Amino acid sequence: MTRLTRIILPLFIFLGLATPIQAQTLKAVPEIQGPTQDRFPGDPATHKVVYMFNQADSDYQTSILNSIQAMLRMYDDDVEIAVVVIGPGIHVLANEPQREVDPLIYERVASFANDYNVRWIACGNTMNSIGWQHEDMRPFAEYVEVGASALMELQANGFAFIAW
Repeated sequence: MTRLTRIILPLFIFLGLATPIQAQTLKAVPEIQGPTQDRFPGDPATHKVVYMFNQADSDYQTSILNSIQAMLRMYDDDVEIAVVVIGPGIHVLANEPQREVDPLIYERVASFANDYNVRWIACGNTMNSIGWQHEDMRPFAEYVEVGASALMELQANGFAFIAW
């Protein structure tokens, strides 16, 4: 690059008459679309997401439930949602929680399971550590020995991992 080019090029860039090379290589982000239009009812979902639900804090839990609701609103039946419940979050899946669970959160979890087919997967390690059996869990709760392995397996099967 000549000395004149080194002086003039920054001036052209500043005035907007030239753009840096880096700006020319940026790609536009595609606009987010809703449900795929050419799906038939009952077709497998195009989008798959798994959430980790591992805290007892009601603000945390509400944030995840709000995200699930937004995903359902955006993709309708074109999204498959699983929630792996580990540690202190496990009480939302209990017939009789041993920690306080906000009644609205408790009801929303059941509604997502029963009305929208959201899968709620309980961690067996967590259940064992507090002495719970399958019969201690709500009817819609699924069970795996190790919650972390469910997260790994779902990701390996195309689920996008979402954690707070």
